[in-house]
Order: sequence, then structure tokens, then C-alpha cells
Amino acid sequence: MANILVVEDEYAISQVLTVYLKKVGYEVTQCFNGGQALDVFHKVQPDLVLLDIMLPEKNGWLILKEIRELSACPIIMLTALGEVNNRLEGFEQGADDYIAKPFIADEVVARVKAVLRRATGNLDPTSIKRYGALQIDRKAHQVFLGEEEIVLTPRDLSVLLFLADHPNQTFTRDQLIDQIWGWEYEGSDRAVDLAIKRLRRALKEWDEAEGEIKTLRGLGYQLSVSKK
Repeated sequence: MANILVVEDEYAISQVLTVYLKKVGYEVTQCFNGGQALDVFHKVQPDLVLLDIMLPEKNGWLILKEIRELSACPIIMLTALGEVNNRLEGFEQGADDYIAKPFIADEVVARVKAVLRRATGNLDPTSIKRYGALQIDRKAHQVFLGEEEIVLTPRDLSVLLFLADHPNQTFTRDQLIDQIWGWEYEGSDRAVDLAIKRLRRALKEWDEAEGEIKTLRGLGYQLSVSKK
């Protein structure tokens, strides 16, 4: 069963989350200090991180950035900062979900399950997509551009996989949210724009003659690839 790292300095909240996560079978590691979070992350190699923003010694934004520099591990932000701009900042920096306090513990568990499903996927294990130098290994959940592996967050990988499954087809933000974020998503549709922005940045060396992620004004996004 997956190991969840809970980085939360409020002991009572951490304990409640731990009890609920363990009740459904997850292993849980607790960390109460932002300054220790990265060391604990390296030690336990969790499958998902529940990360508070307001932490002693080092805040959650810095921890998110440090983890993203070395890992695509799913990260759900937990914070009392529930305004839309804070949510967008979290998605921009690579968070996979964002839950504002106060929250219901059962909802957190449901979000953890949903993010882990997206991270592992329910994919055809024999399928490898190739578009010129771009190769998407669905079994290993890896993306290569030539010989270089492109490391993506689980959410961004899910977007790329969906578009790659439907090349040269256009999808609106709402369609992408429904297919990738799921019906329970209540955030801004700007999250789609941010995911596309990060994907384009990650694939900036991909030859446009082979393919690109296009924006069709008023219609949506598509993975446009050469039919040759």
C-alpha cells in the first residue's frame, strides 16, 4: 500500500489525517517541521505528500519547489490560504491538488485516492506512443525527447497522455478538467492553462515539424502531430 508523507505542524490535524489514512490501509509518515521535510522525503521515498504551506523554518512553497527539482512525486497542498490566487500559485509550481482548511478528513482521503489513481493510471501496459523524437511510455509512465527523459508531475503527465491518446483532436478546458481532474474538481479552469504552459516549457526542444501542443482560439487545446 502507498506511503503518504504528511508535512503538517499542527499536531492535532496531523494525527487526524494519519488515523483516517491508516484506516483505509495507507502507510503514513509524519513530519512536523518544514526544515526537516526534505530529509524525511529522501528517507522514506513516499508515494504522495500532503504538504502544509505555513510551516516552521521552511514554508511549503519552498519544499514544493525543492521536491519538484528532483521528483514527480504527487503533492497535495494543505493550507488555510484558500484564495484562488494561492491555488493558482500552487498549480503553477507543480502541485497536483490543493485543499483549503478547514477540511473534512474523508475528503482528503478521497483526494489522495484520486491523485494516486492519476499518478499510476489505468493504461494499456503495452502501448508506447511515438511522435518523431517524442516517445511516451505508458507502462513506465515515462516521457523521452530523444535520449533525454522529461520528468513531469502526475497531473501534467495525465494531460499529455490524454492528448497523446487523441492526437490532432481539440479539447476545451472543461473537457480536459472532466477527463483528467475529475468531476470532484472545484478549482479554476486556469489550472488547465498552467498545465499546458508547463508541458510546452518541458517540450520546448521538440521539433515543431514533428508536433506541438496548439491553442485553437475559442476552441481549446490539441496535440498537433505530423501525419507522415
